[in-house]
Amino acid sequence: MDVDGQGDGRRLGAAELGQGLGERATLVQFSSAFCAPCRATRRTLAEVAAMVPGVAHVEIDAEQRLELVRALDVVKTPTVLVLDAAGRVVRRAVGQPRTADVIAALGTAL
Repeated sequence: MDVDGQGDGRRLGAAELGQGLGERATLVQFSSAFCAPCRATRRTLAEVAAMVPGVAHVEIDAEQRLELVRALDVVKTPTVLVLDAAGRVVRRAVGQPRTADVIAALGTAL
């Protein structure tokens, strides 16, 4: 997982994500149908969300949500955004993450 940066502070909510935010943080994954690293990323993020109370995992099909992909400048899948409890983007990364990287990134949001 290559960390692109700290995040831009943009807020996302249920309207953009298609479901509610996690109580403490939300892991947002942009995926595409034929992306093998996306499947592994889905498993990793789901495991972390199950381990850390109050964290939700939301997967978004990039091809179905092109307007959101463009608005957030997502250029590769998987792209993972870490949102804090208020829905602010606090971390952004591209590529298949390791569990330890996801947990460390969550530290910024919690």
